[in-house]
Amino acid sequence: MSASAAQKVDPAHATLWARHYPGHDMIGTRTFGFWLYMLTDAMVYAALFATLGVLSHVVNLAGGPSPSAFINPVYAYGETITLFLSVLIYGYSMVALKNGNRGGVIGSMFVAMLLGVIYLVIAGIDIGNMFAHGVTPQVSGFLSIFFTVIIYHALHILVGVVWMLVMMVQIAREGFSANVVYRLINLRLFWHFQAVIWVFVFTFVYLQGMVA
Repeated sequence: MSASAAQKVDPAHATLWARHYPGHDMIGTRTFGFWLYMLTDAMVYAALFATLGVLSHVVNLAGGPSPSAFINPVYAYGETITLFLSVLIYGYSMVALKNGNRGGVIGSMFVAMLLGVIYLVIAGIDIGNMFAHGVTPQVSGFLSIFFTVIIYHALHILVGVVWMLVMMVQIAREGFSANVVYRLINLRLFWHFQAVIWVFVFTFVYLQGMVA
């Protein structure tokens, strides 16, 4: 055995781990907390989609219209395009944040917010047309969960739009403070999450309903 291998190590003086843990920074801690919120929101969506799957059976139509009779694919495609464009534009605002460009962040976020408003307008017109033709939640169990899913998602989009408006005001007043930055990061997570959820809404609510 070599002398180096036989040499004993004194644990009291060996650097095996950090003796003074610095702790998490505020942005990391609050972002982790927001991830936990999104996990709970994902569980709510999972329950809604499971209920939709059960109530999509023909028995639960209760004599009411089937999805293929009232779903308009034009509105669904319009919502898809506007929401995905909004997520893309918001991504540009994060690039501007990395470069410290206040005007770029506000400008990109303003466009993303307008696209979110357009999404809400399209969704409102779609739901209004359904109600005008007697397609309401009171007709059947299926329509109850159908409107619950799309309105619940639309409410999230509304929250995101209002959040963007608030953040633009805060950026203009405070600049890129720690509080502003972590809120922008959480808003990015929230907005991307809505796009991911929309993929499921479009697939299981609209697309599956059109081909049923």
